[in-house]
Amino acid sequence: MQTVPAPACVPHALHHEIEQLLFQEAALLDEWRFRDWLELMAQDIHYTMRTTVNAQTRDRRRGVQPPTTWIFNDTYFQLERRVARLETGMAWAEEPPSRTRHLVTNLRVRPTESPVEYEAHVNYLLYRAQKERDETIYVGRRIDRVRRTAEGGGAHGWQICRREITLDQAVLSSHNLSVLF
Repeated sequence: MQTVPAPACVPHALHHEIEQLLFQEAALLDEWRFRDWLELMAQDIHYTMRTTVNAQTRDRRRGVQPPTTWIFNDTYFQLERRVARLETGMAWAEEPPSRTRHLVTNLRVRPTESPVEYEAHVNYLLYRAQKERDETIYVGRRIDRVRRTAEGGGAHGWQICRREITLDQAVLSSHNLSVLF
């Protein structure tokens, strides 16, 4: 029987710092503090979201992967444009504004090849309510790459430089995707 090596661990204090960064980010989004949220994003961020693609078990065993459906594939500039649009009050999809609750759980932090960057793997849930009966739940996993910054930018010197969101849903039933993940 072949054993799988245990993933490299990080010190508890570092794990806690990254956890607090992700908790602060969730609170900023839920409080509609989008400019503060944007400060947590690195200028070179690569921000993606995709849905899960259904595949037959026999295909998965053979390593055959169906094509990926990308929902977002954004840069910092595109995120800034999305924030600017939400700030205008003219984003019809957010009238009235959505009420959101971002939840991140099961955090696993792993070192990367860079001594100042770490991967944060989390399970993710976004609850969105708008109007009286418009509710949507997005569930999935997220892999964030976080970077310690020398100038102390972001949350206590951290910024997010990559985000890969994979939703568990194969089909999205939401009438729009105007909220930030």
